[in-house]
Amino acid sequence: MSFGQSLTTLHTPVFTVDLQTVKRNVSQMNQRFKAMGVKLRPHMKTHKTVQGADIMTGRTRRCIEVSTLAEAHFYADAGYDDILYAYPLPFDKVEDCAALSERLEIFHVLIDSQAALEELSKRRLKAGKSWLVWLKVDCGNGRAGVRSEDPESMELAKNITLTEGVELVGVYAHCGNNYYSKGVQEIQAVAKATTNVILDFVDRLKEAGVKCPNSSIGSTPSCSHPVAEMAKLTEVHPGNYVFYDAQQMGIGSCTMEDVAVRVLTRVVGHYPHRNELLIDCGWTALSLHSLGKLPTGYAVIEGHPDLKLTAMSQEHGHIQPVSGEIDFKRFPLGSILFIIPYHVRCRKA
Repeated sequence: MSFGQSLTTLHTPVFTVDLQTVKRNVSQMNQRFKAMGVKLRPHMKTHKTVQGADIMTGRTRRCIEVSTLAEAHFYADAGYDDILYAYPLPFDKVEDCAALSERLEIFHVLIDSQAALEELSKRRLKAGKSWLVWLKVDCGNGRAGVRSEDPESMELAKNITLTEGVELVGVYAHCGNNYYSKGVQEIQAVAKATTNVILDFVDRLKEAGVKCPNSSIGSTPSCSHPVAEMAKLTEVHPGNYVFYDAQQMGIGSCTMEDVAVRVLTRVVGHYPHRNELLIDCGWTALSLHSLGKLPTGYAVIEGHPDLKLTAMSQEHGHIQPVSGEIDFKRFPLGSILFIIPYHVRCRKA
């Protein structure tokens, strides 16, 4: 799309981004944590683009986070450094992680088991470099990570510092349980609890003589409404805030004005006997992530709270009214609807 081109000339379905909203979202997050004295390490998985990464890093091309090695290679090839691979070390990818560690000035890995530490110890890095390791802690998210209250977590941290060729960089938590929050009060309660668990664990490590210089938590909800305790962390790692989406609106992370993306779709069918519109946007252009449980179905149709995206096949979407009958005259064939996706995450770097 070129500057000055009308949206109505685009072939649909099409994913659109409002760059001014992106820049505003990024600026607000940057200012928020600059004021708190906390480093921001933005996650790249939402957009997977160099353009988005340059905006999020202020073109420093340093201090980012990724969730796949494909993303890590993509950004390394683009000249990025200080990359944190935020996924518990996969044993089949140790050699790939080693190559990135030896290639870049700074490449971090994440572990949550003694077995993973042993895999690293078996693959010494060249040129005297050390593995830069974050210990993943589960603070209630119920996904990956050690539990800080378990004795094994303290033992693993000690073993990391005692393993030749391995350096403990810090402890890391993803407060993904914030995605079940509703409103700022619940968001901040999860953020505070997660932060306190991490800070307490760091304190206990120091008391045990384990040097742990960094502490990090992150999720877009917690970083959109941070609590005072987060100023004691060294860094945070949100990602979705670059775009936001309908899910974040529902949680309370943002308002509709903060959502930078829309999927444009055209009405391609009228079916009065089904009280239904058909659009040219199916699950390949959106997502089935919401399971259709929003009041408006699988997504939000901007400006039309009375419409519901009730079903999708690969290339088609079915729209019905929330109640009553559709006024088909309001939605002529070929007319465009603007859809706010439930959860935004681009598929490829």
